[in-house]
Amino acid sequence: MSDNMQPLLDSIKQLALTKQLPENQQGIGFCHKRWQACAGIGLTGLNIDESDQGQGLNSSQTAQCMETFGRYCDDMGLVYSIATHLFAGVSAITKFASPELKNDLLPALAAGKLIAANCMTEPTAGSDAFAMQTTATKEQEYYILNGNKGFVSNGPIADTFVVYASTNLKYGYMGVSAFLVQRGTPGFAIEQQAYQLTGLQSSAVSSVSFNHCKIPAANRLGKEGAGASIFNHTMLWERSCLFAGFLGQLQRQLQQCIEHANQRQQFGKPIAKNQAISHRIVDMSMRLEAARCLVYKACADIDNGEEATKSVAFAKIATSEAAVQSGLDAIQIFGAKGYKISEGIDTYLKDALGSRIYSGSNEIQKNLIAIKLGLNI
Repeated sequence: MSDNMQPLLDSIKQLALTKQLPENQQGIGFCHKRWQACAGIGLTGLNIDESDQGQGLNSSQTAQCMETFGRYCDDMGLVYSIATHLFAGVSAITKFASPELKNDLLPALAAGKLIAANCMTEPTAGSDAFAMQTTATKEQEYYILNGNKGFVSNGPIADTFVVYASTNLKYGYMGVSAFLVQRGTPGFAIEQQAYQLTGLQSSAVSSVSFNHCKIPAANRLGKEGAGASIFNHTMLWERSCLFAGFLGQLQRQLQQCIEHANQRQQFGKPIAKNQAISHRIVDMSMRLEAARCLVYKACADIDNGEEATKSVAFAKIATSEAAVQSGLDAIQIFGAKGYKISEGIDTYLKDALGSRIYSGSNEIQKNLIAIKLGLNI
């Protein structure tokens, strides 16, 4: 860890431990005051260059920050919202936007004054992401977008949207391009009623639609037809650094289970003395350590410019599966107390369930790994 990283990590920890995060008055739902508190210490600009007023961190350093945030912030919906902003949104802009767009957007995105979102998933195109029906038709110096997107994380509260649309339906994923669309653009409608989700309930997720939405050609990211490579770039960051946040959650959960097992008495002794409990906790710790190794291996591959598809997929699978299984284990260890919503132990599991689906389902990750292994699938 470089010398300039420790103050940032300390600030992230302090933000949560000293309860500087404002209370979410809505209880469930996105809280702008919490977002602003995170922006105030630099969390919304981790992977934005210092020249654009960000922190200028690489993937490994960003993952350290997200792990620290996930460990000390018990609002995983907020962790997820910031991760979506940084990795699905900002990472596409920092690498593929024109200098003019970067100058216009990145300082405000770094400061959290603008919130980024990603529009990829469609009602009929989930895992088959590039079977999209949303189109972008070139007309002189503009593109006309038409279509619908679902499960847009940060949708109701975002200002800047990275949108993937087909510029040539005949070419499949080779005909997909990426664009920036700003809130308020005529023909662009955002569903303000957020989805009701099982977990991550402070994260705002909704649908958006495009009805003859006209945007400047200068808002295209990269070349026409480069949407697949842009999306894959963002997923390298998301599948590693977002899931570093879950490493932090797993560490917090593990410590809570250890403390409970040492304190809870049954049959005249702490339940930690029962192998059924102690071995379960050992398994939780082992899954966490394995996931952590895979996450930071993936980040190192990204930072070193190596082919990272397989290592990132390993990291995403290991961390999400660990989060779900350890969520189940925690409820079992806490027993009836773990089943009470008021205790909050069930939140670990609820927040983890979606992690096996979003950012590319674990089944899709295994397909990517199989291809990299040389299997003719």
